[in-house]
Amino acid sequence: MHTVSSDIDIDAPVHTVYNQWTQFADFPAFMSAVEHVDQLTDTTTRWRVKIGGVEREFDAEITEQAPDERIAWKSTSGPEHAGVVTFHRLNDEQTRVRLQLDWDPEGFVEKAGALLGIDQAQTSADLKRFKELLHSNGFATGSWRGEITPPGSAGGR
Repeated sequence: MHTVSSDIDIDAPVHTVYNQWTQFADFPAFMSAVEHVDQLTDTTTRWRVKIGGVEREFDAEITEQAPDERIAWKSTSGPEHAGVVTFHRLNDEQTRVRLQLDWDPEGFVEKAGALLGIDQAQTSADLKRFKELLHSNGFATGSWRGEITPPGSAGGR
């Protein structure tokens, strides 16, 4: 597994930043490799991405979601990957977003991109576009405030 991580500070309250991140259908507006995201259920999403000219579809399961704190997921089909995004209140009007992705590069282009740090640069650029989206809108386009607890934890499904 290959890991990339990046963080960015955004001049917006943590609830606004978190609310926007829960709008998966908006991800193509700031994630350059994402072509489409469908939210199938509260915990299941279907993604279509294009990386290095290769188009892929996969399903992902949200394994943990705590409003204004974190969202974690893992793939359930397609390329193996998992990730977590955390939201850190810096003050009433500033939030730090930290994104970590663990993925298994497939094929020459993805493996070369991982070795050269292109995936890291793309993650950082995507977070910058997320910040710009929030700043240009001035508000979150929607929200989902439900909580998902990991299986086996107190209150888990």
